[in-house]
Amino acid sequence: MNSRNWVNLFLSTLLVGGITTSIAGFIIRWDEFKPIFVNFNIMEILSVLLWLIGIGLIFSILSQMGFFAYLTIHRFGLGIFKSVYLWNWVQVVIIAFVLFDLVYLRFSAFAEPGEGIFGYIGLALLVLAVGLIVAFLKARQTNKEAFIPALFFMVVVTVIEWVPVLRVNESGWLYLMLIPLLACNAYQMLILHKLNNKSALERQKIQKKPSKA
Repeated sequence: MNSRNWVNLFLSTLLVGGITTSIAGFIIRWDEFKPIFVNFNIMEILSVLLWLIGIGLIFSILSQMGFFAYLTIHRFGLGIFKSVYLWNWVQVVIIAFVLFDLVYLRFSAFAEPGEGIFGYIGLALLVLAVGLIVAFLKARQTNKEAFIPALFFMVVVTVIEWVPVLRVNESGWLYLMLIPLLACNAYQMLILHKLNNKSALERQKIQKKPSKA
């Protein structure tokens, strides 16, 4: 991918993070923000909007750091195991391990006496469901071998990026961070091959262009 498309990916992912966090923030924390809309306080609405956009930009940058880290890890894994099939199975095991920990560790740390585990399972299933959808779309747009890597990124990397809020376990922040992370990660995963193809075409055009004497 050429530098121009890298910049486009960076800026567009920032936009996804800012917009997604703004929308999710007003919905998730509506009880808190409802009075400023009822009173139609423009300055406070803009202040909250800018704050949410700023938080979204931070989430977006965190998502991009995770994405670039995964691209490196993926190449590293292929180099170690020397087989796409074996590396895919390793990723499947890690996915299962991370989902189990997401449920068990949170339940062990935060469950109140008598509280059921189903709420904790539901959050893990949400992450898995979004991951499966994105992985299916990625495989459909590229090739079936992309399914497991895409699922690994959407589940494992998202959960790792999500850890700072998971430790706090405040419900509002859990979803306020999760939704933008999933949106940014999905966007990057589904746009990457298109930008790679675009960069390849641009390089071909440059190579075919006759040089001036």
